[in-house]
Amino acid sequence: MNIQGKVVVVTGGASGIGKALCERFAQEGARGVVVADLDAAGAKRVAEAIGGMGVGVNVAVEAEMKALVQAATERFGQVDVFCSNAGIIVRGDEDTANVDWQRHWDVNVMAHVYAARAVLPQMLARGEGYLVQTASAAGLLSQVNAAPYSVTKHAAVGFAEWLSIAHGAQGIRVSCLCPQGVLTPMLMGADGSQRSQSFLGDGAVSPEAVAGAVIDAMREERFLVLPHPEVLTFLQRKTADYDRWIRGMRRLREKVVGMVRG
Repeated sequence: MNIQGKVVVVTGGASGIGKALCERFAQEGARGVVVADLDAAGAKRVAEAIGGMGVGVNVAVEAEMKALVQAATERFGQVDVFCSNAGIIVRGDEDTANVDWQRHWDVNVMAHVYAARAVLPQMLARGEGYLVQTASAAGLLSQVNAAPYSVTKHAAVGFAEWLSIAHGAQGIRVSCLCPQGVLTPMLMGADGSQRSQSFLGDGAVSPEAVAGAVIDAMREERFLVLPHPEVLTFLQRKTADYDRWIRGMRRLREKVVGMVRG
């Protein structure tokens, strides 16, 4: 996949990884970049800076996702790449409120489903298209202090796998982005400082580094995008001895919970 001349839609594009992706796609020569975000003003600011199109959208509402794809298609003629990037996290255990569990499901999973439903028909008709699904290393491993996030990111990885299996022979390419800590608002405090209780802080990378990893993976049409290469090692250890891996994650959870309490 060469981004030059392509039309790209990015959800969650007003900040963090999404913003970095929009900027990088513009640098790579995309013909059109559609910046979509619940923060409509933020999306328009990013779009204005890169000569793109800013759209306010709630990814948890299927009608709005359909309207997003329609607006992008009307403006640029088609959508070549759809980056389903928006996501949320609430740190909590199994007793997290039902409303928060549902919100995670709607944003971290169903938004990917809505995007695929909206954009795949035109891609399949052309016999080509690219879907970039932002999940998380938590979807391959776990997030020891965020049950709803971990569970829904596993589901996001599973759906990305399914899309690639189901439509790869029809010209649809899928990449699944699974970073660990990234220096975004999700990890940082409101004032831009790093959250002291985050165990992901030490190895955190910049959004720009993540965007670069996505571009590299798309050029090679690789499924897994791992800005933290060690995630593959952790995944291999997990599959090699699941019980040992779980014991190790229990120890990590004890450490993380202690950091938060301390």
